[in-house]
Amino acid sequence: MIPLLDSLGPAAAAGLFVLTYTGIVLFKRHKTKVLWGGIAAALLFSRTLAPLPALPGSVNWNVMGIFAGTLLVAELFILSRVPELLAHRFVNRSRSVGLALFAIAVMTSFLSTFVENVATVLIVAPIALVISDRLKVDPTPFMVGIAISSNLQGTATLIGDPPSMILAAEFPGHMTFNDFFWMDGRPSIFFAVQVGAVASYGVLWLYYRRYRQKPARLEDVPVRSWMPTWLLVAMVVALALSSLVDPGFGYAAGVISMAAGMLGLALHARRNHGEARAVLRRYDWDTTFFLMGVFVMVGILERSGALDVLAGWLARGVGSSPLVAFVGIVGVSVALSAVIDNVPYITAMIPVTIALAERMGLAPHLLIFGLLMGACLGGNITPVGASANITAMGILRKNGRVPGFWGFMRIGLPFTLAATVAGAAFVWFVWS
Repeated sequence: MIPLLDSLGPAAAAGLFVLTYTGIVLFKRHKTKVLWGGIAAALLFSRTLAPLPALPGSVNWNVMGIFAGTLLVAELFILSRVPELLAHRFVNRSRSVGLALFAIAVMTSFLSTFVENVATVLIVAPIALVISDRLKVDPTPFMVGIAISSNLQGTATLIGDPPSMILAAEFPGHMTFNDFFWMDGRPSIFFAVQVGAVASYGVLWLYYRRYRQKPARLEDVPVRSWMPTWLLVAMVVALALSSLVDPGFGYAAGVISMAAGMLGLALHARRNHGEARAVLRRYDWDTTFFLMGVFVMVGILERSGALDVLAGWLARGVGSSPLVAFVGIVGVSVALSAVIDNVPYITAMIPVTIALAERMGLAPHLLIFGLLMGACLGGNITPVGASANITAMGILRKNGRVPGFWGFMRIGLPFTLAATVAGAAFVWFVWS
């Protein structure tokens, strides 16, 4: 980490972080502006602008390349209409509405393994609305199922969600694409998520099985291009092989993702004149700059020594029990991520968790995997816990529905508890 703000002490840095985080929670629509405002305040409090040239060095550009490139490929994948075609075929081959909706939720989870969660919701939501409209039933349970399913599998792979990308970069020695499947001779986070998925799908099925009506047939949609699908497959294969040339996770994954995104954009522009600018306008620039700002803010915290102080407090609190530490990290992460953004939380907590593991004489895998499970799955409890949830609820409002907080939690809470308990138990038995 490049030194930042030597004159800002632990207490001042921690206080500034808490104030900035509070602003992010209260003003979610302006969270990027709030975050960079906090960084600007840190520069002013340091009484010098000397750290300004060092700010780019605190950003993990490999992670940013993965995020930006994957997001471009995902946008082209949506425009190709292949996901919509798959969803229609799932509905047409299902014997009941409940089974169709359950199949769509599972498909949503699969897509979110490779496609950003909000984009996944935007792909699948119109289908759920069509089904509920034809049956004259409340679409809220369907939209909630889609949102929480999209959040579930984003944790499973390197390219599924920003927290996984951050974990890969900050883990001691770094994690490659393949490490999410198998690491140090043991099944890794992907399989923990699948165990949690099986448990949570059981909860979802119990809720959906009441819809026994036969679904109305949906017409197949014409596919605009298969190019993004093959590009996505090629990118995943290349990422799986990238550790052969870049075992330290320094540059290859970011270069591969960006190359795939730019190639896809160029081919799309060649086939569809004038649409390249439209794709770039729809690109999620806000989240991109937010993720960059998170790296900078956590760099400020780390350099100030605030994270070491927090690790010391945690070590004294949990004593010498790995189980207490593991359950505590998972539980607190679930509770906090139900109401706050998990990206800055997990970025700040990874170095704290590593320091805690070192103090307890543990390998970092157990506590860090528990942190990831709790922080990423806890967002499914409430309608404000994840961007996908907020998007799904916004779609309902645009269609004349006013979804309630408790109506969301009635499905989200048991779904989250089932996924987290099962997934965390897997992590404990494999890595403890």
